[in-house]
Amino acid sequence: MTIEQRVVLVEELFQNLDVEIKEFQSHTKLSCVAGCGKCCNHPELDASPLEFLPWAFHLFLNGEAEKVLNTLNKSSVNRCFIYNPLSLLDKNKGNCSSYQYRGLICRLFGFGANTDKYGQLRLATCKIIKEGQAENYNKSTELINKGLPVPIFTDYYMNLSQIDFQLGNVIVPINKALKLAIEEVLQYYAYRPMPNGHFNCA
Repeated sequence: MTIEQRVVLVEELFQNLDVEIKEFQSHTKLSCVAGCGKCCNHPELDASPLEFLPWAFHLFLNGEAEKVLNTLNKSSVNRCFIYNPLSLLDKNKGNCSSYQYRGLICRLFGFGANTDKYGQLRLATCKIIKEGQAENYNKSTELINKGLPVPIFTDYYMNLSQIDFQLGNVIVPINKALKLAIEEVLQYYAYRPMPNGHFNCA
C-alpha cells in the first residue's frame, strides 16, 4: 500500500472519530477548556507513528520534512514537538501548531473510553474536565453505562493497526512517533517520484 493510500485511510478514520466525538459531545456537553494545553505538555505521552503519517506527508509535500526532522533530532524538549505554549511562565496554556494533523491520541483523550478491570467503560479524561465540568462528567458516566455510544481507545487503535500493522503497532514517546512518521515518508520517496501533481523543488 502506498503512503498516499495509507494517509487517506488514516484521515478517513479520523473523520469517523470526529463525527463520533461530536455526537458524544452533543449528549454530554463535555468540552476542552479553551486555550488549555496541559495534556499536550505531558512528558510521558505515547503515540504510534502511523497516526502522524498525515502530518509527516503534509510536511513532505510542503518541502519541510527534512528541516523538521533535523529540528526534532536536536530537540531535548519532552513535551509534544508540535505543541505551542503561549508563554514560558505557563506552559499548560497553548495550542497545537498542526491541529488539522493532530494524532489519534490527541483526538481520543477527553472523549474516548477504556474498559476497566470490571469490564465497564470509563471515560479517559483529565482532572480539569472531571472537576471543572463535574455535573456533565457524572452525567456522561451515567449515559455511557446506559449505552450511549462513546469512542473506545482499543477499537480505534485496532482499526489504525489494520491500515499498517507494523507502523500502527509501534507505541513510543510522541516525539519519537513524529520522527518515525517523517522517516517513513522520506524513505518511501527516496527512490520514488513525487506524488501526482507535486514536484520536487530540491
